[in-house]
Parts: sequence; structure tokens; C-alpha cells
Amino acid sequence: MSGISYTNLRTKIRNYTEVSSTVLSDTIIEGIVLDAEYRIYRDVPIDAYRDIQVTNFTTDQDFVNSPAGAHVVRAVQVFDATSGSTGANKYLIKKDVTFLEEYISANTSTGQPKYYAMGQGGTGDGATNSGKIRVVPVPDQAYVVQIHFTKIPDKLEASSNETSYISLNFPNGLLYACLVEAFGFLKGPQDMIQYYERRYQTEIQKFGGEQIGQRRRDDYTDGTIRIPVNSPTP
Repeated sequence: MSGISYTNLRTKIRNYTEVSSTVLSDTIIEGIVLDAEYRIYRDVPIDAYRDIQVTNFTTDQDFVNSPAGAHVVRAVQVFDATSGSTGANKYLIKKDVTFLEEYISANTSTGQPKYYAMGQGGTGDGATNSGKIRVVPVPDQAYVVQIHFTKIPDKLEASSNETSYISLNFPNGLLYACLVEAFGFLKGPQDMIQYYERRYQTEIQKFGGEQIGQRRRDDYTDGTIRIPVNSPTP
């Protein structure tokens, strides 16, 4: 198996910092790894965490809950039908909530939604922690809606979740991000923090180029990537 497991990552953090479990306890390292994971998937949009949820609008209700665990909603697709995500459909246009409020004040009729905006979130507001997707016009029937989003992955943990896409495909970057957090926690030498920060920045550029470059293009539609080679002067 390629990559690194959570258990091996924990051992490496202690080895690289030369600090035992007496100081870097399992609980502290769990927090360090979690901070590093959040940093990575906020620095780079990762294809493996793209997902789709199919649900229905509620008639005369101007919102639908975001999928649980959604980090970023990328697109909202509405179908003409009220069952099945096939057939005629269109993507809604994203606007600010203020645009929706102005639209509602000028257009009280219901219909098939055209615009959407993100709002709210957290407990106690009738939505999931990921928030609400508000739409206008207010749906006049229970249209099928397909939500394209980037999800927050399950965190790395001992035994229950030993590996993830990041740990298997970006182990060096994950380690460097963890070491930046670990040396910061230990109030370690600034030169060590800066060294691992530079290593992380180098690797995240490569990883980002892969995720938002190579993985999102193909030779047929985009052409083969060519690197210019300077010819010697005659």
C-alpha cells in the first residue's frame, strides 16, 4: 500500500520532532493531524471529495438544505420533473442573498427556480450545519434538485480511519503540514518551522497542479501539455 497510515504518521511526527508521547500525546497529535488535513483541503480543491446529492424542493418553500458535511456547494441543477434526475434540466445562477430578497419583493409568483444563494447554517435554524440553499422563484412544485458539492472528508483516526485520499496520495505534504503544526505547538525553533513550511509550500504547488490542472483536462479537448524548449542560437 502506498502512502502513509495514521499510525505511521503519528510515529513520524514524534521521530521528526524528537519528542516522545509524554509531550506529544495521542490526543495532541490527533489535533495536529486534523489541523493539517483542514489546511490541505482548503488550500486545494480535491477531486476525490467531489460529490452529488439528489433531493427534492418542497412546494412553496424557498430553500433546500445543503448536503450534510458539504464544504462548498459548486452547482445546483434543477430538473423539470418531480421524480428522477433525468430529462430536461438547467443549472441555477448563483447570486447574493440581497439579489434574492430584491427579486422576491418584485416577483411574488412561484415557479421553477432560476437563482440561488447560500445562507445560514449551524444548529437551531432549521437547516443542516452546512447551511441552506435559498432559491427564487419559490418552487411551485417539488422539482428534483441535484446538488454538486465538495464534502468534508472523514478525519484520520487510529484504527477506525487509518488512511484517506490525502494520506495515500499526498503523504509528504501531509507530513510537512503536520510538522509545521507540531513545531508550532512545541514552540520549536523558527528555522525548523520555516523549513517545513517551505517544504509544504513546494509540495502543495505540485499537488494543486495535479488536482486542478492535470486531472481536469484531457489530450483530446485541451491538447497535450508541451514545455517550451529553447533552441541554441545559430
